[in-house]
Amino acid sequence: MYSSVLGIDVSKATFDVALLINDKIKPKKFNNNPRGFLELTRWLQNKEVSSLHACMEATGGYENKLAEYLYDNKIKVSVVNPARVKGFALSRLSRVKTDQADCELIAYFCQARMHYLLLFQVLERKPEQK
Repeated sequence: MYSSVLGIDVSKATFDVALLINDKIKPKKFNNNPRGFLELTRWLQNKEVSSLHACMEATGGYENKLAEYLYDNKIKVSVVNPARVKGFALSRLSRVKTDQADCELIAYFCQARMHYLLLFQVLERKPEQK
């Protein structure tokens, strides 16, 4: 089992995260680019996260680079169908729809369903994507 869960809500320019560690949420926002990915890594190191399962919704491709970055850095990551998270939200009677609330919901979804989630894998990279 993973000691920490990271819920991620991805958009074109930014991504919000909710680190669920010891039953407490620690939120943060980053730019959705390589610099933001590096800042996320440093932030997680400062939080002394040892093992992590990150979870994000499929968002039409905006999540791909971040998912690959996490995978390349040996972080378990799942990219899930947004309908699954929506169903989970309905089961919790959750109606709040903000980026911060979404990433927290994704973290709780990941925590509850982690044993049933598929892990992200890079199957094939284009030559320019090393």
